[in-house]
Amino acid sequence: MHPFLLNDILIIILLSVVVLYLCHRMHLPLIVGFLLTGIIAGPHGLGLVREIEAVKTLAEAGIVLLLFTIGLEFSFRSLLRIRKTVLLGGSLQIALTVLAGFAAARLFGYSFNKAVFAGFLLSLSSTAIVMKILQDRAEMETPQGNASLGILIFQDMAAVPMMLIVPLLAGTEQGEGVSPTLLVAKILGIVILVPVLSKWLVPRLFFAIAKTRSRELFLITTIALCMAVAWLTYEAGLSLALGSFLAGLIISESEYSHQALGDVLPFRDVFTSFFFVSIGMLLDIGFFLKHPLFLIMAAFCVLILKTLVAGAAAFFSGLPLRSAIIAGITLSQVGEFSFILSETGVPHGLVSGDNYQAFLAVSILTMMATPSLIAAAPAISEQVGRLPLPRRLKQGMTPGYSGETAHLENHLIIVGFGLNGKNLARAARVAGIPYAILEMNPASVRAEKAKGEPLFFGDATQEAILLHLNVRQSRSLVVVINDPAATRRITELARRLNPRLYILVRTRFVSEMNALIDLGANDVIPEEFETSVEIFSRVLAKYFIPKEEIEKLTSDIRSDGYEMFRSTSRNAVSSCTMESCLPDLEITSFRIENGSPVVGKTLQETEMRKKYGVTLLAVNRSSLIISNPPSNLKFTRGDILFVVGDTKNIQQVKTLFACRIPLT
Repeated sequence: MHPFLLNDILIIILLSVVVLYLCHRMHLPLIVGFLLTGIIAGPHGLGLVREIEAVKTLAEAGIVLLLFTIGLEFSFRSLLRIRKTVLLGGSLQIALTVLAGFAAARLFGYSFNKAVFAGFLLSLSSTAIVMKILQDRAEMETPQGNASLGILIFQDMAAVPMMLIVPLLAGTEQGEGVSPTLLVAKILGIVILVPVLSKWLVPRLFFAIAKTRSRELFLITTIALCMAVAWLTYEAGLSLALGSFLAGLIISESEYSHQALGDVLPFRDVFTSFFFVSIGMLLDIGFFLKHPLFLIMAAFCVLILKTLVAGAAAFFSGLPLRSAIIAGITLSQVGEFSFILSETGVPHGLVSGDNYQAFLAVSILTMMATPSLIAAAPAISEQVGRLPLPRRLKQGMTPGYSGETAHLENHLIIVGFGLNGKNLARAARVAGIPYAILEMNPASVRAEKAKGEPLFFGDATQEAILLHLNVRQSRSLVVVINDPAATRRITELARRLNPRLYILVRTRFVSEMNALIDLGANDVIPEEFETSVEIFSRVLAKYFIPKEEIEKLTSDIRSDGYEMFRSTSRNAVSSCTMESCLPDLEITSFRIENGSPVVGKTLQETEMRKKYGVTLLAVNRSSLIISNPPSNLKFTRGDILFVVGDTKNIQQVKTLFACRIPLT
């Protein structure tokens, strides 16, 4: 490693520590801290970093690893589920943003070619920033999260033809002699290769690697696969980031995805930070200080324009107004692929000088504003939703309700039709409880309604929709969705509409309980708590703690509002284990093998307790458990016997079930 690069990395890391600490004290997002680090350390700041190109290379590695981990957490099935958003929403967002950027550039006197290029730069959003924030906020599975991901995927794919068009816009013929036919052939080859890898080759490869039990080999194989697929897509004319996303998708279809994700995450976090630092290094702070008001106003206009366009694209993809607004705000910044595209346009004369610095400044400002805007998006959408807008506009483009639920009384309303919603609906159906379900996935609504399920498309944060489901006459409402902001809004709204309503809410974290209870929820079930209860219940059962004591403990924890679980001392419960209370006893199981002398004999005839000093607890016969077996039970070949006794007697009785020894 060149000593200058080592010095630069050390400077970036040390400066990041100071800046990130100050940002934390001022409650600023960490992404802002990394951008500020780049601005300070870059050539236009204090000039502390010399190897700018090497830092950019580290930044590209960060983007590759970020998209790889996103692919690992996704799947082809999830991608197919949002295909409408990818194709319809993505194409609408790109087309409308390019047109808007083109029109704005023409108004400022840009030539036709440069105006088209400006539209290209404006149309791309930041996959790195948006995906990281959505993951940190646990909002990837929300409707707006899925819509944002779908549109971002389309943008990444659209960046490829944009880069091919750049030489044509500059007036050159075919750039570097890229053949469109060859490009299409390469892309088709990758489309065929990816399913082959995910279904046949990768599972076999990782199975062989996993058998070695070498963590280092597993990690190297994971990184190698990521880089190989990224390189293939790059050679085909696509982006490295899209290739790494596909590599993650390939592994996500196997049982090894969780281990791969855990191994890669530390590297991703380190290298992704270099990406944001490298972006900050591009900004000429002197140019910004000369035109601060103009650049801030330009960034504000970009944010407004992209919010409106992306929100419209999400709305026409089927999202209700509230989710569409949040998706629009989420995609309102200028993206990292715009920087790559701008560097392609610089040598062709499509952007240069002050125009290039203005583009950098506006883009970085929009990136820095993104974390705060995404945090404020639910409140903004809620304010817009309170305006006297047509119900059809608030509901979205997907057909909603028939009138069949309007006359329900004492019924159950289920918000969300994931695993919890499906199980609850099944239980209500068996118990004969009238119920109605609200779901935001139009495909699920259509499929389940065809099966006779009372499932309806709608946004439960809207008062009109809850009223249509006769929430005022409902007995209970259960919220089981993955959108924390929407969950809070639904809870508050339902409590206001029906003060007598029983409201049960599922949330992810214990820290969200108090806010939901204050808004009117009767019961809040946090996933992380229930998981911990299930874990310690099973662990205590393995240590032979009586079942009634375990049930009493869990009941006390829940009735105390989870406070007992958080404050219990490690020594609060004193119980003995089998090993400590009965150190000489052993519980084990034996299978009666073919030819064993006990086959066809009863328990009484074997005199197991009298001759061998062991007690038979239960018998497993063809998956049927016979506990406390009677003395006249006849043993058959293949029975599994569970016996208890001291270690010495267990060893003696062992031969009874495996060998031909006479019973005397």
